[in-house]
Amino acid sequence: MPGSSSDRTSVAGADRVRFRPSSDQSLMIYFDQAITLETHHRVLKLLRLLEAEPITGVRNLHPGYCSLLVKFDGLKLRHDELEAILRTYLERLETVPLPESRQIEIPVCYGGDYGPDLNEVAETHGLTPSQTIELHASVPYVVYFLGFVPGFAYLGELPESLATPRLAIPRRNVPPGSVGIAGSQTGVYPFATPGGWRLLGRTPIAMFRPDRAGMSFLSIGDRVRFIPVSSKQFVAMESA
Repeated sequence: MPGSSSDRTSVAGADRVRFRPSSDQSLMIYFDQAITLETHHRVLKLLRLLEAEPITGVRNLHPGYCSLLVKFDGLKLRHDELEAILRTYLERLETVPLPESRQIEIPVCYGGDYGPDLNEVAETHGLTPSQTIELHASVPYVVYFLGFVPGFAYLGELPESLATPRLAIPRRNVPPGSVGIAGSQTGVYPFATPGGWRLLGRTPIAMFRPDRAGMSFLSIGDRVRFIPVSSKQFVAMESA
């Protein structure tokens, strides 16, 4: 790769940060290999700092669970030049304040046609469907990042006793608003798309609307609680 032939490691505070060219015009910054709130906050702080003080030549920023992908103009920057600049940003992370997380509630109608995988997930873990619903709705989830399609938020982490592999064969069409789980993650499908997550329920809230000021209902750093509702409540909310 231009500007770098191998990974580089930098020490930022107590954390080891790795840089790796991802393409000829992108650089990946890895903060860790484990999904933790501390790592998430460091990703979020660097993202906020780069948004507040943009680097000339940087085109896009793509946060992940433990990383940040920086895409840049190859005519204006090289990998080593960008890395040197980013190191100076990393040195300032501890001074970056994070806004208080928004607390978001998402109503969900679980099971039946809304959540066709609920019973199977419950049986897999030796639970009743009601216990599975209670577990899924029992904890707040952090929005780690958005991706896959616009408005799709990756939320973590599921209670350990609910962690379930993806479907062996993905569905060709998942209805919008479907609430699914995969591994230790949960999320809501904004659009009708193919998908392999196991569907527990559905929400009447639109996760993405281009006519809304904030087009995505959820943002990185939000904290989300799922609120069980009846099918009658779901229909009323959907038509409101």
